Amino acid sequence: MSYKIAPSILAADFTRLGEQISEAEAAGADWIHIDVMDGHFVPNISLGPGIVRAVRLCTGLPLDVHLMIEAPQRYLSQFAEAGANLITVHVETCPHLHRTVHQIKGLGCKAGVSLNPATPVEVLEEILPDVDLILVLGVDPGFGGQKYRPATTSKISRVRAMLDERGMPAVDVEVDGAVKAHNIVEIAGAGATALVAGSAIYNERSSVAANIAALRDQLQEIGSPRPQSEGVSTV
Repeated sequence: MSYKIAPSILAADFTRLGEQISEAEAAGADWIHIDVMDGHFVPNISLGPGIVRAVRLCTGLPLDVHLMIEAPQRYLSQFAEAGANLITVHVETCPHLHRTVHQIKGLGCKAGVSLNPATPVEVLEEILPDVDLILVLGVDPGFGGQKYRPATTSKISRVRAMLDERGMPAVDVEVDGAVKAHNIVEIAGAGATALVAGSAIYNERSSVAANIAALRDQLQEIGSPRPQSEGVSTV
């Protein structure tokens, strides 16, 4: 088992999106992360099923689609048909979360659930047995370029502990928001297994390949993801 790196195309150069996705795939990216925003749940508008469909034509990598939208259940089939492999919805937008998660699975996709920074981890108690991924946001959703919230690290640890206590090491803990080379060890060391990076990968300072390699180099300091927290029973 190894850490998954998921470049966020929201930070890519859209004038050459296909090229930038191919660069990430060639550099060893594991997933392609696609942030979908509706201008209601978050104060920005971005992407949609059409972009997912275009990205699907560019790569064979799994497409990790993060729906930061209200009433996501209305659009799940569109994103699944466009080529999404994993669809993540927000606890805050789904009053019938169990139904929505199983709707995602019924479409042949893996299901993830995301938490805003101010949402407590305890809301996951009842849905944990049904999900494939928990996405912890390190910033308030809606815009790139924000600073990582230090309290996120503790939150990651608590989510991982909840999974360990239930004997669910295969569920990924994904972190999105200000993941950089300087903090990726802290984030992964807390229990994250999937790391979303936008401007840390797509920038003018270095190539996509060099930036992904820099993240991998940092992750080598802590080895492979631990299947469970030390001293925590999974019985």
